Amino acid sequence: MLLTEKQLELVDKQIKKLIKTDSFYGKKYRELGIDGCKSQEDFDRIPFSSKDDLRFSYPLGIQAVDDKDVVRIHSSSGTTGRPVIIPYTKKDVDDWATMFARCYQTAGITNTDRIQITPGYGLWTAGIGFQAGCEKLGAMAIPMGPGNTDKQLQMMIDLKSTVICATSSYALLLSEEIGKRGLKDQIFLKKGVIGSERWSEKMRNTIKRNLGINLYDIYGLTEIYGPGIGISCDENNGMHYWDDYIYIEIIDPETGKRVEDGQSGEIVITTLVKEGAPLLRFRTHDLSRIIPGECACGCKFPRIDIITGRSDDMFKIHGVNLFPSQIESILGMVDGIGSEYRIILARDNDTHKDVLHISVEAEGRVDFAESAKTLSKLAKSKLGVTPKFAVVPIGTLSRSEKKTKRVEDQRDL
Repeated sequence: MLLTEKQLELVDKQIKKLIKTDSFYGKKYRELGIDGCKSQEDFDRIPFSSKDDLRFSYPLGIQAVDDKDVVRIHSSSGTTGRPVIIPYTKKDVDDWATMFARCYQTAGITNTDRIQITPGYGLWTAGIGFQAGCEKLGAMAIPMGPGNTDKQLQMMIDLKSTVICATSSYALLLSEEIGKRGLKDQIFLKKGVIGSERWSEKMRNTIKRNLGINLYDIYGLTEIYGPGIGISCDENNGMHYWDDYIYIEIIDPETGKRVEDGQSGEIVITTLVKEGAPLLRFRTHDLSRIIPGECACGCKFPRIDIITGRSDDMFKIHGVNLFPSQIESILGMVDGIGSEYRIILARDNDTHKDVLHISVEAEGRVDFAESAKTLSKLAKSKLGVTPKFAVVPIGTLSRSEKKTKRVEDQRDL
């Protein structure tokens, strides 16, 4: 998808503002002789930006406005390397709330809803973004934050929450607890807005079935405002994103070249009106595709497909490159296998070979040993590797109140 004339104008303004500053990108663009953007060709010459840039310019090297204009900072939830600090102006905060309110509206949520917010608050962008959008919409915010499941369920029942906002991991945990405690007839939930981590179709169906609600994928990342820059609709065919605030292109992660609409690749985002920390051509490492054409729901905003993984999620075993999503596709082929799994990459000291261990959950009605054999055969035929599968009862693998870590590489420990 190429830039529209209006988007080109906004990118040109962003560059002209940046080169007047001593910010990291202001200096970089001046050094490269980038002084504007009048065409798609000009835009394509702009170098990609990355999380490494943001870590290098820690703490506030990417700030593009005076201190007096910064009203808030947020930091990414990543656990490796220097943290990433993103400054926000009042307009940035307001724009983010407007986008988030659009997300709620796209999901059919109104000011009569009661929205229970379980993602974390603080430096992470999640909780406060869900709340700001809720308040902009005029709905009732129930700002629970993560954890304390007993309290979550009490508030859900007593306040008759109609919408739950959560990571997919915590939504699964809550849905299982509601089932275990026999509370399903006491809850009033109608919709779930789920984000922060990629989740499988099997996991989605489990949550949907357990809670009896409609689920919506919400998209975003701290570097680009936070969650709320896109969401799925009732058609469940991709996520609409707000192209008056951001421009999305899809590139081949290996070559960096833009791919045609409809083809899969890495999402690259340009902020069109962000003030505190504008980012041009930011590589997200999220994998998706632009869905051509208009959505049957009637919304005119463009769509990307749900996130299928991350380009940096790949792991290598026996010379084969694999993604967690490929393991999930195998699990989805076997009856009775649940959505939860854990991958451990280990080294056999006796044979000096790498070993792929995968623990999965299964319903009690199936034969665990036979299921393990079936999964191994499928993995060998579909992926070219033969993992060691351990099948355990539903509920055995640990649940997370935030994001679930599914891959652990012990080969270098």
